Amino acid sequence: MLRLKTAAAALLVIAVAAPGCSRNRDVPIELAPSRMTTIGVNAYLWRAALDTLSFAPLLQADSSNGVIITDWYTNPQSPNERVKVTASILDQDLRADALRVTASRQVNQGGNWVNAPVSASTVQKLEDIILTRARDIRRTTVRG
Repeated sequence: MLRLKTAAAALLVIAVAAPGCSRNRDVPIELAPSRMTTIGVNAYLWRAALDTLSFAPLLQADSSNGVIITDWYTNPQSPNERVKVTASILDQDLRADALRVTASRQVNQGGNWVNAPVSASTVQKLEDIILTRARDIRRTTVRG
């Protein structure tokens, strides 16, 4: 009698589990590399932006919202000029339009910091550096 109950319990477990197993065969078990993240934005862009902006002290880095803001940075070779950079990662996909970089620049005039224009090519170059770095990180991670 005990064997019959054990056999019936085993059959019941198999009957319940088997249809669920066959139904899940079509579910992908791997995520796309751009989605392999526990943060709110693309992990490759996030890492690349942090790496690229590491020359300046960070004021804020929020991976949930994808915002990195540096504090003012003064290049030792240009002590009368300073810059502040904000990088925003807008999506979980590794795409050029998922990144936005803005920069502010100030020059020292008579002891006062005065706002100065930032060249559009400077911002574009920063975006290009971050995107190239993100692609490199992805390439080494996927192959690695």
